[in-house]
Amino acid sequence: MIFYRILALVALLFAVGACAAGSNLPQTTAATASSRPGVGIPVLPATIERDVGAVYPDPALQDYVDRVGQKLVRGSGLPGPYRFVVLDLPLVNAHAVANYVFVTRGLLAVLDDEAELAAALGHELGHLTQRHAAQRARARQGVLEAAVEAAAVTGSVTVGRSVARDGLIALRRYSREQELEADRIGLGYVVQAGYRSTAMSSLIDRLRQQSRLEAQLLGEATDAFDQRSATATHPAPIERREALQAASVSAGGESGRPAYLAAIDGMSVDDPPGEGFVRGQEFLHPTLRLAFEAPRDFRLFNDQDGILGVGRDRSLLYFACSTDSVPGRLDEWMRNTLKPTPTDIQAIKIDGAEAAIGARPRGSDTGLGQARYVMVRHGDRICFFNLLSEGPDRDRRIEVLVNAARSFRTLSVSEAAALRPYRLRVVAEGASPAQLAARLPYSDLRMERLLVLNGVDTPAELARLPQVKVVEP
Repeated sequence: MIFYRILALVALLFAVGACAAGSNLPQTTAATASSRPGVGIPVLPATIERDVGAVYPDPALQDYVDRVGQKLVRGSGLPGPYRFVVLDLPLVNAHAVANYVFVTRGLLAVLDDEAELAAALGHELGHLTQRHAAQRARARQGVLEAAVEAAAVTGSVTVGRSVARDGLIALRRYSREQELEADRIGLGYVVQAGYRSTAMSSLIDRLRQQSRLEAQLLGEATDAFDQRSATATHPAPIERREALQAASVSAGGESGRPAYLAAIDGMSVDDPPGEGFVRGQEFLHPTLRLAFEAPRDFRLFNDQDGILGVGRDRSLLYFACSTDSVPGRLDEWMRNTLKPTPTDIQAIKIDGAEAAIGARPRGSDTGLGQARYVMVRHGDRICFFNLLSEGPDRDRRIEVLVNAARSFRTLSVSEAAALRPYRLRVVAEGASPAQLAARLPYSDLRMERLLVLNGVDTPAELARLPQVKVVEP
């Protein structure tokens, strides 16, 4: 997914210095009712929850997804035990850890029926049953050991790096082969459970549609995901489709669309309220009662560690809050603590609160890039912005980013209370596709979003669906 590639840009942002460390926006943790399959909300081991995030606090939806997963397990005679869990995340993703298979709310929103859900769960089961993660870990360790040995034998670090590079490229090919194997094995599980044999192929189509939409949202080429790449860790969608066709699995089966749509009707498609909401260019946090507005060409991504904003020119904005104490004045803390020491440090006010701003010194590690740090005292927290612009218009753009940081404000009690997550609704009314698209609470690409949400390519196809998924405030 695009999001994970964009998160790599955070490394670039922090390469020119971070304003604070160990800072994050608080996230909610789902209440737990039971760890027994089919009863209530699953309880994750603390170490796993720390890595994957909180479960979605909807026992009916959790029970439904687990039933579909257990149907795969029974149909294939797998020994288990396995648990199938919905994570409280709007990102489109699925993965497996230990004997847990996780799907996010974001993935459930773009799937069309129960068969596609079974395909997603079956793919992850394939990874687990073939122990792909352990195989990759051993292969990675082997690459590192070979690189160290090559450097020691030849006395050349350059040779060691060359061995490591070649080994990691081979490991990427190995990872792609595992993905294709998981598709084939997962498809077998799907068919044995009685679902339609086209479910894995249509799942791949859904993920491709979502990737193209995310590329549109970022102003990128929409065909990049169809290109084969020797360095990619995952095969392109066209490769996955071709591999499935070669498997020659052909069988009828159920789709389970009505039951699936009933299960996800009313599901949140937003971030949990405890992590705040992205509303176009605005980020609003009802719990911390704060907000700011990014520049008009920016896309905001809400991660549990903070907010990442990406501009069309790849300018970056990173925002987070910390409960770490900063005694004394913020400008003095910036002057005495940040390394390298910022230049042009100023004590300012933002929304009436104490704030400070400083510039990252230009040097060999920053080139001509412009970087700014902005800190704001908000109650018992310190909120900060790390801002970076490296394009040809960097001097003007960095001022635009600073003005975005200056838009930071405290939400009133009534504003915070009025904020609610967007929800997915299933409608069967006779409204036209254009009317349905106009109802979506987004400022752009409404029809494109509606089509991807329902897994179709044209409004005419959408009009033929007996039930349509929409998003409502």
